[in-house]
Amino acid sequence: MKSILAGDDPAPLYHQVKTVILREIESGHWKPGERLPTENDLTTKFKVSKITVREALRELSDLGYIRREQGRGTFVQRPPLEQGPRDLTSFTEEMRRHGLPASSRVFVQGLVAAPADVATALRIPPGAEVFRLRRLRLADGEPMGLQTAFLPSALVPGIADVDFAGASLYDVLRGRYDLSPVRATETHTAVLVGPTEARLLEVPAGSPGMAARRVAYLAAARPLEFVQSIMRGDRYEVVLDLVNPVRTS
Repeated sequence: MKSILAGDDPAPLYHQVKTVILREIESGHWKPGERLPTENDLTTKFKVSKITVREALRELSDLGYIRREQGRGTFVQRPPLEQGPRDLTSFTEEMRRHGLPASSRVFVQGLVAAPADVATALRIPPGAEVFRLRRLRLADGEPMGLQTAFLPSALVPGIADVDFAGASLYDVLRGRYDLSPVRATETHTAVLVGPTEARLLEVPAGSPGMAARRVAYLAAARPLEFVQSIMRGDRYEVVLDLVNPVRTS
């Protein structure tokens, strides 16, 4: 059988194999969750070596289009959603920009005494009353991350009665309380997803994840919200646009 790769293409063979597989994934020939052919089958299909196939699959895995599971095979997945320098938005607004419907599964919602780290972030006394909202965030029905938000209850009276299964917290803050954060600081850390989080996020325990801590501020630098998140490393990534501060003529 003749190879389906272009014989006059100067690109390396692994790149050609990657390009063909990617084209078939993006065309819907292989859909998210579907298992790809084995390395042996791909070797036969493309008339290349196993090393070439493995390099092509490694690059597709690095790009987030596939995942390789020990003992099970290689599966197609949706590529990660890129988040870079952007306006201060909610998860719901971010997903809207990607054309994906956002929803939430609420685990915890109510008023609690602020733990020490929450009190420090919100600049309130330890033990002061805060509103806590812990949710599983979903995009088009797929789990993306776990988020726990804390807000000083004095700023948001009655917010514990809001149904946040389908509501955006930032929409509620704007519409009901006329509160809009003007800036935020956010810190990201690479983590391994623990068993409990893995079950909720539908990934294997020990999978790479991204932990984030955000403090959003009102005008005059008054803290409004403290958020702790764990996002799926295979579906979420941060992209930074770096600029050299030294300009030369």
